[in-house]
Amino acid sequence: MSRVGAVVFDTDGVLLATADRHAAAWKETFDGCLAEWEQRFGDRQRPFDTVHDYRDLVDGRSRLDGVRAFLTARRIGLPPGTPGDPPGCDTVHAVAARKEAVFSGMLRTEGVQAYDDVRPVLARLREMNVGCAAVSASRHARALLRSAGLTGFFGALIDGRDADALALPGKPDPAVFLEAADRLGGGPEHTAVVEDALVGVEAGRIGRFHLVVGLDRGRDPRTADALRAHGAHLVLPDLLGLPAALDGDGR
Repeated sequence: MSRVGAVVFDTDGVLLATADRHAAAWKETFDGCLAEWEQRFGDRQRPFDTVHDYRDLVDGRSRLDGVRAFLTARRIGLPPGTPGDPPGCDTVHAVAARKEAVFSGMLRTEGVQAYDDVRPVLARLREMNVGCAAVSASRHARALLRSAGLTGFFGALIDGRDADALALPGKPDPAVFLEAADRLGGGPEHTAVVEDALVGVEAGRIGRFHLVVGLDRGRDPRTADALRAHGAHLVLPDLLGLPAALDGDGR
């Protein structure tokens, strides 16, 4: 029997086909602000890259942490502002609110779907008596999982609202994964993490989870190499190979 008794899944890009929308929302947000900052500061910047900038700077992070990482990478200084700041480009909180507004608009017009491999794999893990949890830095994750009809598969759900309420630091800190493992009744030594974000697999490594699975749905060798470099024990192109990996310990 597998030593892995539980699995903690990231949500965006792993369970739900929302990663492309997050990337597009970040691009619309940052490109609009970059144009404004260029006029204000006279510093021309290249546009946001939905592959590399998304993967390296914002994927898997909370909105505030993603804004901070992008600003640091571009050497742009903004005051932090306050949580009540309206969407804009003048403060860190304003930029985060701008991204939230753009992404929310996309969800209203486009909806969300689970990947085709999600339900069969979750059903198989239930048959194997493997407990499952879903986590996300997004404040929308719980509602989106509910709309996709997936919440019944999970013994624990933690989204951005829960993380804020519990004051859990964002990835690459493993706090949200450890909280999910605890809610499933086990520790990291008997739990696997499935992530598509570099900061997520790094969090799994730092948290000393028994198995850290990197998911590379785009089948990009560079992404797979980066996932391994950040801590993935193995990289899969989809979830279909996960039950066998757990059964065989995957390492």
